[in-house]
Formats: sequence, C-alpha cells, structure tokens
Amino acid sequence: MDSLTQIVLGAACGEAVLGKKIGNKALLFGAIGGTIPDLDVYVGSLLYGNEIDAMLFHRGFMHSILFSVLATFLLGWLTHKIYNSGKRIHTTTAKDWMWLYFWSLITHPILDCFTPYGTQLFTPFSNYRVAFNNIAVVDPIYTLPFLICMIVLMFINRTSNRRELWLKLGLGISSTYMLFTIGNKLYIDAVFRKSMAESQINFKRYSTQPAIFNNVLWYGIVETDSLYFVSNYSLLDRQSKFLNFRVLPKQRDLKPSQYDDIKNLAKFSNHYYSIYKMKDNNYQYNDLRYPTLDENNPNSSVFSLKLYKDNNRLNIKPFEPEFENFETVMSDLWTRIKGI
Repeated sequence: MDSLTQIVLGAACGEAVLGKKIGNKALLFGAIGGTIPDLDVYVGSLLYGNEIDAMLFHRGFMHSILFSVLATFLLGWLTHKIYNSGKRIHTTTAKDWMWLYFWSLITHPILDCFTPYGTQLFTPFSNYRVAFNNIAVVDPIYTLPFLICMIVLMFINRTSNRRELWLKLGLGISSTYMLFTIGNKLYIDAVFRKSMAESQINFKRYSTQPAIFNNVLWYGIVETDSLYFVSNYSLLDRQSKFLNFRVLPKQRDLKPSQYDDIKNLAKFSNHYYSIYKMKDNNYQYNDLRYPTLDENNPNSSVFSLKLYKDNNRLNIKPFEPEFENFETVMSDLWTRIKGI
C-alpha cells in the first residue's frame, strides 16, 4: 500500500513490541522498519541501468519473507548495539529489537499482498506475485482512523493502559475494515460472474479490483480468446450487476517472442495488457488490470508505460499518469461511486 499506511502500520508494530519500554521512540523505529521494504524503488535504480528491470525489482526480494528474516537479525543487532549505551543501557535487549523489526518488516509485504499490484513474497524461491485484489493501493478508510489512533497514542504516557487501548483500537478498526474488503471482494466476484453470464460472455478468466481511494466502486476485466471486456460496478448502483461491458482489443504490436522484456512485463500484469505502436515508432504498454481514463479510447489506461528500443532490449520512460485535469478525474470518480 502507500508509504503513509506502511509507516503507520510499522509504527503500530513498534509500539506493540517496545512501547512500554521506550515510549514514542518505538513508534519511530517501527515506522523506519515499515518503510525499509519500499526503499527497493531506490535500490533498483542503483542496481539496474534498465528502467524495466528497476521497476520489476519493486515488490521483489526486499518484499520477501526471506528479506524480512535476514534484515530482522541485522537491524535488531545493529540497533541494540547503538541504543544500548549511556543512560539507556540494559533498558532493552537485542531480542526486543529483533521482534520490533520482524513485525514491522513482515507486515509490510503481507499488507501489500491484498492490493492489485502484486508482491513477490516468496523470492528468491518463486517469483510468483501474490495479489488478492481486495483493497486499493491507497484507501483512506483503512489509513486515516489508524493514523488518528497512533497520533492520540503519542500524547499518552508510555506506562498508561490508555496507550494500549488506542493501539488496539487502531489495529482493530483497520483489521475489521480489511476483513470487510475481503468479504466485499467475494461478493463482487459473484456479481461479476453473474453479470458475465447474463451478457453471454464466454470467458477464459477474469479479474476484479477496487477503484483507487475506495472499496465501493469496482473494476472488472474479462479475457476471451480474441479480446477483453471491461466494466465497473458501484455498491450504490440500483442494479446489482456490472453494466455496459466495453470491448478492449488484444492489441499486441510487440510480442513476447520478440523481447524477453515483454514476457516479463506481461507476467507483471498477470497477462492483462496491450501494446500499441505510436507515431514516433515507440510503443505504449497498457496494464489492463487498471481501468481506462477515457471509455472511448482503449489506449487511455491509467497505468501505461512508454517503451522504446534500447540496443537489443526495450526500456521505458518514467511513468507519469496522464491526467489532463486531475480535478475532473476525481469528480468523475466520485460521481460514479455514488451509483447509477
């Protein structure tokens, strides 16, 4: 999920492990632990000269169970060595710090698994991307109550039971909402299958996910032998069905047989993708797990990459969402959330 959410969750883990011993410093170190996996964005840029490789490194090894375990021992030992001095000597143990980092590190990729982007939790043993698709990468209803509880907690004495109460409240509200999104996902999938049957769509496979910032409006994509169908549905719609399925062509102006980079990008997108040749002889790669901005333009994907040939490989220009008017996009999103 987004960086703020991971900071809040990491801080909560720090508080749960060491809050009674070191107070708000536990929140700080937990937040640091919760941020570390996302540093793979910068590590990937340093390791790879090709932007495709760097992008695919994100939510890879540094989001794996193995990395969480290895980093736990290193960071726990190192932090204890630095912290355990002067007036603070013997106030904490190396085991305390290892538990703090373990929970703040491991909860980060686990939380990311619930989003559509996918997380390579089992790297290096498997590059399978775990993605449950039940919550958006940014969802304020999950994050804001949790954040408020952590802020309130900061102003309470570390020995007070009220501090523990606010921690449990933050974890309880966020976890309850996560359970709601899982149940909602199961319901949405049932509605989507029923809608496809009523529209007489013979599908090979399908995928659904919530729109950004909410869990009310959902997007679905269906793959057939020759094309894709896409539609959306709001829980506030008058009819419990995905309406007005639109066709997206299976445009593949570059094929996986031509470049391994296309194979890797296709796997990243769970093979929901299209590639269009552009006027400048470069290419646009559309990740069709995410909706289009313009219903009349199948090449207006929210998540699109500009591909260009770089020696014997492909490379990508930095990803920039093409929102001509962000306020209009948000207004349209809100209008659709309210239902039709």
